[in-house]
Order: sequence, then structure tokens, then C-alpha cells
Amino acid sequence: MTPQRASRSGDQYAGFRVEPWLDWLGAWPSRWPGLVRRIGDFETRQLAHELEGIPIRAPIFICGLARSGSTILLECLAQHDQTVTHRYRDYPGVMAPVFWDHVARRLYARHGAARERAHGDGISVTPDSPEAIEEMLWMAFHPRSHDAAHDNSLDRDGLAPGFASHYRDHIRKLLWLRGGTRYLSKGNYNVARLGALIGLFPDARFIVPVRDPVTHIASLMRQHQRFCAAETAHPAALRYMQRIGHFEFGLDRRPLNLGDCGCVAEVERLWGIGRDVEGWSLYWANVHDFIADRLVHDAALRGAVLPVRFEDLCAQGATTLASVLAHAGLAADESWIARQAARLRAPSYYEVALDDVDRRTIRDLTAGAAARFGY
Repeated sequence: MTPQRASRSGDQYAGFRVEPWLDWLGAWPSRWPGLVRRIGDFETRQLAHELEGIPIRAPIFICGLARSGSTILLECLAQHDQTVTHRYRDYPGVMAPVFWDHVARRLYARHGAARERAHGDGISVTPDSPEAIEEMLWMAFHPRSHDAAHDNSLDRDGLAPGFASHYRDHIRKLLWLRGGTRYLSKGNYNVARLGALIGLFPDARFIVPVRDPVTHIASLMRQHQRFCAAETAHPAALRYMQRIGHFEFGLDRRPLNLGDCGCVAEVERLWGIGRDVEGWSLYWANVHDFIADRLVHDAALRGAVLPVRFEDLCAQGATTLASVLAHAGLAADESWIARQAARLRAPSYYEVALDDVDRRTIRDLTAGAAARFGY
């Protein structure tokens, strides 16, 4: 959730509370996507002189299954002086980022104190922290992006009319607004759009975090339990998650459909009857097989994508970050890398307990896909 001014004592899910004004205003983009698109286009025309000549050079996309280390990678790379990202306070005005920035500076002027984010995973944020807000752009042009009955993947010829120019203009506005040269995005669902994105930006760099399926699925299950309880206590939190396009866990959990409708139907069936370990295992295998298949069959993507193992990030932080920076084409000295690496450590917070049967189930159902990433 967007960091709030204060939390309510006695409420263990206070971090999920959404201010009433933000809940009301946040309904606009989802109710009138055409209107907010036109507002964004109007803003672009007004800034035509400022945006002219701003190049989009090798945008950096962090994408993959949630809970794999994507947030900490985003936080580290966002510290680089060349990168610009979306921020928590960009919601809900993401479609007109320059106009909304003037508003948000005043709205969040007294919200500077860092607070642990709603996930309860030890990552503290402020309204100026980088955040995955880009999904709102995709949903405005691709309304079936999260319809599990429909193939959600997009290849080079799959973009909706008008999206490419709108997206490029949006990136240029962020580069101009925040004074950087490289666009940095965390969008878990962009894993379904690798082909479309490399088609739009042939020099794009992709960082795909992956994680051992046992600890990964335990973390996903923990977050799902937490978000279900919190969204029950704070219904506005569910609306917030739906509006920004986060369906990884919670009361409106939805799997990505990557072209295998039978697999998606089985995942939904297993989740629906409470067999989460099996459902998550099938889903983990499906997502990671999709990624690996794309890298096998698409030479352009193969050179543009760097898989990053969560375990390597935690255990060999400086070395792994140096590899990420080299792949992204970002220069940094050893002291900068060391400062960022100091933030990397294996999670110590409570994970969902998995018994031996659960662990064997996960290993059995994910073995093929896991082996493709060295597990």
C-alpha cells in the first residue's frame, strides 16, 4: 500500500489501510480508462517541446514470479544516478505523471518517515520509494491482461493499437521529470510480454529473478495468507491491489495464463479446494518453463535476459550485483556495489511451515522447470 501518515494501534494489518481520499480518487483510472489515457496524451502534447529528442536507451525491466527478489533488485538499481522509476506516490495519477507529480509533492509532503511495507518482509518504504505501478498502463490498453481464461502473453505483434507510442511517451516523461537517462521498471507480469518488449526496445535489458521452488512457494503461501486476512480487515486494500494490477496473492488471486489453458484451469481448481502446495507448484513450473522456452527459441531475448538466482543474490551479493550492473550497462564503483550489497541477506522473517510431504510434492512437480535454472 502507499505509505500512510500514521498507523492505527492494535491493528496488525494497519499497513494495508488506504486513506479514504485515495480510495475514492483511485477508482478513476479503472472506471474511465479511456479518459485517463486521453489526459495522458494531452499532457504529452503540452510537453512536446521538452520531450523532443529525449532518447529511450536500453530500458531495464525486472520481471518474474513475485517473491523472487524483484523488489530488492529494484531498490538497489533505483539508487543508481542514471535510473528513473515509478514511485509509490505516482498512484493513482500514473497516466499523467508530470501533472500528478505536482499534486503528489503536496499530498505527501508530511509522509517522509520510512515504514515497513505491507508485506511484512522487512523492506521499509516512503512515498518516494520505487514501486511497481507500470501495470496500470498495460491494463488501460489491454483490459484482458489478467483474465485467466485468456492467453495473457504478448509477442512482437500483440500490442494494442496506440500502446507503443503512449508507452514510449510515458517513459520519456519520466526521464525528463526525474532527470535520468535509463528507465527502470519492476513489473512481475512483464514476464508474459518479453517478446513484445524486445520488439519495442531491441536494446532492452531484462533481469529475471528466480528462487528455489520450496522456499519460493513457502513465501508465496505466506503472503497469500497475510493478504487475504488484511484485505478482509481492510476492503479498500483489495480495491487498491486490483487497481494497480497486483493479483499475485490475496482475495483476488489470479494466475497468469501463458498459453496453457489446461494448466491454468488445474491451478485454479487446486487453489479453489485448498491444495495450495500443488497449485503453486504447477504454476511455478508453468511460469519458469515459459521463460526458459522463450530463451531457447528467441535469440534476441536470450542475449537480453539475465536470470538471477535469489540464493546467489543473498549469499554473494556484491558479485551478483556486479553481474546485474554489467548486464544492464550501468557503471558503478566497488563502494557503491558494497553499499547496495549490504542490504542483501536471506529472509529471517517467519515462513509458512512445509512438512516433508509438501516439500517432496514441490520438488516432484517443479523438477523439470527447476533444473533449467540450476536447481
